[in-house]
This record gives sequence, structure tokens and C-alpha cells, in this order.
Amino acid sequence: MSDGNIRRVKTAVVGCGMISHIYIRNLKQLFSIIDLTTLCNRTEAAAREKAAMYGIERVMTIDEVAADPEIELVVNLTGPTAHYSVIRQMLEAGKHVFTEKMFTTDLSQSRELVELAEKKGLLIGVAPDTCLGAGIQTARKMIDCGLTGQITSGFVTVTRNQNLNSEAFKFLQKDGGAIPYDVGIYYIGALITMLGPVKSVCGFGAPALYHEKQLLFDDANADNWTIPGYNLITAALEFESGTLVSVHFNGNAVGGERSRIELNGTEAAMEVGNPDTFGGKVTLIRPESEPVTMPFTHGYNGINMLPEKSPFDFYGNRGIGVAELAWSIRKGRKNRLSKEYGLHCQEILQGIDEAVQTGKRVDFVSRCEVKPLRSGFYSSMNGMRGDAERSLAE
Repeated sequence: MSDGNIRRVKTAVVGCGMISHIYIRNLKQLFSIIDLTTLCNRTEAAAREKAAMYGIERVMTIDEVAADPEIELVVNLTGPTAHYSVIRQMLEAGKHVFTEKMFTTDLSQSRELVELAEKKGLLIGVAPDTCLGAGIQTARKMIDCGLTGQITSGFVTVTRNQNLNSEAFKFLQKDGGAIPYDVGIYYIGALITMLGPVKSVCGFGAPALYHEKQLLFDDANADNWTIPGYNLITAALEFESGTLVSVHFNGNAVGGERSRIELNGTEAAMEVGNPDTFGGKVTLIRPESEPVTMPFTHGYNGINMLPEKSPFDFYGNRGIGVAELAWSIRKGRKNRLSKEYGLHCQEILQGIDEAVQTGKRVDFVSRCEVKPLRSGFYSSMNGMRGDAERSLAE
């Protein structure tokens, strides 16, 4: 898509770990609004390796990124414990920021960043951006069209062996590595996108299990550890709309990931696919009819439509939140995955922690609205790359 009146947004990526592969590739090739010019990493060699791999012009230190007047937007892909310092430095430098989940590891710090962005007139976008993908947007469309009637209740469950995963992905051994923050955030973000803000929560929880090293071929791990925080929670969410949803996140389970989302309405039930992906199937279940898998109403279904394949294609269309933020900058509007969205997601998860600790119901102050994308634009057209970016621009 081209528009001679729209100037591309010069963008830098800070943090060149594994997830950066799909971000860099997509930001470089998939979105016309992004001009990715710069990479930055604590270890310069990693940034230079990615720059050479993807044809990025410059490698800078974080201070150089902050000082560069041409860079308008910074994509923060560092670990959660570094989020606050990176986001704050970039806001102080007058730059918009999109950050990977979580917003920060401390709710008071996230509130501080929201206030700073408001004061400086800057936008913050917060992952997960899978909720802008075809699956969740189609589910939202089904609700908005009235096919389900009023959603009265729902349940969400996801289980995996988070303790064993923390051997392969060592950042999970730190704050933010327990299953509610590492995986549950995708489900919370999807629920907010489909159902609106949460009013209050109550819940129960258990800590991560003591874990002894199993991958003996990996010398980089300690002999044993425990992931910080609650790695198993069961919670009840009361939405502003009156919808009640039960949530079950269990990282103390065995085997690979298993998940399910079901929403119950006054006219139909709806099953929603894995929100950690972009193309989870949406199934409508109405009385006296067989369940129907709904056709996608939106683009970004997670399938790579770029010429070359990549071993990181399973990460799908990550970066659409960055592109939507860039279009918001140019259009002079609030972005969909806003700072209020990121703050509300974090407040819910930390509110569940508080409910577990106190045994009391926790009410929320923050609210947010995730406006749906316009439907009718798709990632592919007759086997060719489609016009899905138009939905991010409107």
C-alpha cells in the first residue's frame, strides 16, 4: 500500500533476542508505514549480526537511539525487568514506544509511564498484538454483529510445564516468568478486546514448583530454581458489562500447552482459538445446528505472505501493533493497544495476585477500550499478498 501523503515512521528496535527475528523481518518487509533504520542491543555483536541478516542500516547504543532526532518510534524487545528503564528513557527523549509484554514488572512504574506519556503527548503501545489478528478480530465481529447475543459468561484455561520451559527459555526464571504473565497475558488481552474492561476479580493461587535441572546437556542453568510468583491461578473476572469469566492458568502441569476459550451468549456459544496465535479458529454453536467454523472477517491470520520463508514464521504477524501505532502517530489518534490497555492488562494480573494474597475481591480503577479493526481487508488475495494493512490505517 502506498500513499504519497504519508511519511513513513523512522523506527528503532531495542533488544535483539530470539523474538526480534520476526519483529525485524515483519517491520522491514510487511508494513509500508514503518521505516526500520536502527537496531540496538546490550551486546553490540548481536545487533550487528541481526543488522547484517536483515539489511538494517545502523547499529546504535541505547543512548544514541535516544539522542537521534530522526527516530520517532522505538520498539522495546528487552526482557520485562528492563522495560521500565528503556521506556522511560525513550519517553524522556520524546519518542513513542511499543513494548513487548508485560508493560513493566511493577504496577506503580507502569502508572508512572502512563502519566509521563500523557504529559509529553506521546503514545505507548503494549503487546500482545495477537488480539489484532484474524482470530480475535473475527470473534469480536461475531459479538458486535449480535450472532452470540449478549455474552453472559465464559471460561479460559491454559496449561503447560512452565517449569521445564524455563530451562530452555532462561528469562522465565526471573520476575514475569510465571505462566500468568508469560502466557496468561495473551488470554487477558483477548478477553479485554472481545468483552471490554474488567471491573473486579477474586482468586486462588499457588507458587511455582521447586524445579531441578533436567536438560543435562545445557550447562548454562543452575542445578535448581523456582520461578518467582504464582505459577497456578484460578480466578473469577467480573467485566464492566456484567459478563463473568472463570480463568485457569496452570504452569505446574505436565506436557505441552493445552488451551481453550469458550464464551456463552444468550443466542449462541462461541469457541475461540489460541490467542497466542493470530489465526485461532472461531466456532459458533447455535441451537439445532452443527457447530460452524466461521470464516475470518479480517486479515493477519499468521500465515507468512512474504516471498521468503523463515524458521520464525510460527510467530506469525507480530509487529501489527507497532504498525497500528505508527499509523496512529500519522493520523493523530490514540492507538488501539494503548498505554491504558497495557496498564489494564497488568492491573488485572497483579489484581489476581493481590486477591490470592488477601483472600478478598479486588476492584479496578483503570479502564480501556480496544476499538475493533475495520473488517473486509485480508492478508492474501487469490494466493497473493493482500491489503490487510489498510485495516490498521483506518
